[in-house]
Amino acid sequence: MQTTNHILMIRPVDFKFNEQTAGNNKFQIASTETNVQTEALKEFDAFVDLLRKNNVDVTVVDDTLQPETPDSIFPNNWVSFHDDGSVYLYPMFSENRRLERRKEILDGLKENFEVNHISDLSFYEQQHAFLEGTGSMVLDRTNKIAYACLSVRTDEEVLNNFCMLTGYEPVAFQAVDGSNFPIYHTNVMMCIGDRFAVICLDSIRNPEEKLNVTISLKGSGKEIIEISLEQMNKFAGNMLQVSNADDESLLVMSEQAYLSLTAEQIAILEQYSRIIYAPLYTIEKNGGGSARCMLAEVHLPVKE
Repeated sequence: MQTTNHILMIRPVDFKFNEQTAGNNKFQIASTETNVQTEALKEFDAFVDLLRKNNVDVTVVDDTLQPETPDSIFPNNWVSFHDDGSVYLYPMFSENRRLERRKEILDGLKENFEVNHISDLSFYEQQHAFLEGTGSMVLDRTNKIAYACLSVRTDEEVLNNFCMLTGYEPVAFQAVDGSNFPIYHTNVMMCIGDRFAVICLDSIRNPEEKLNVTISLKGSGKEIIEISLEQMNKFAGNMLQVSNADDESLLVMSEQAYLSLTAEQIAILEQYSRIIYAPLYTIEKNGGGSARCMLAEVHLPVKE
């Protein structure tokens, strides 16, 4: 299944602009506000409420003040959960992000979900090679294809190793923003749904790579909904399709992303999913990530 009704989210206690990630995340903008954590917490709690009101099962874990992890609100980068009961832990570029990997979070999930195997790829950090989970990879879980735009945070060797371990096929490419700067995470420029794909094809400059991605998406039965570079900058690529307890398909995004879409794009997306969105402006500005980054999908089997 491409989608799940079970989501893990980490409630921030010290969210702020992370100096260690800003060098290669051009979506981050340093804020002059003094109440960043307070505003981010309001956005986080309202987002969780929105998901739960729409019958999505959300497990919320509070972050801790020590160690200092300003980006803990984005758990999908350090862990992924799969329907065969496997868990993957990932090598992270920033030293303070490596501290987000917390065993007690996994232990807590074991109370309700089956965990059969944990594969820890974080040893690649010693080789300065990184793969930041479902930020670096956008997974077509049904067809077992891992799309990845290569960057300092997404290393092709680690990607290939993940694919070898999981049986996924890698589709790697280069993607850049309007100033020709490499895009730090694949999940800001594309989203895979069960029958559609939202993607900023303009960010893939190499014609051969663009064609390869297009052929792969169409070949796996996805309708391609293109977004512009400007829409990508407003996090329109950073969406996630989930299912709720009623088996209804929902497409989750931020308010900024939703407002950037055209009426035609919205109409196409609504053929596949009901759209829900939340204001996440403080989180987006200071963290350089949006709705999808905050959601770690738990595809593990549920304990009876």
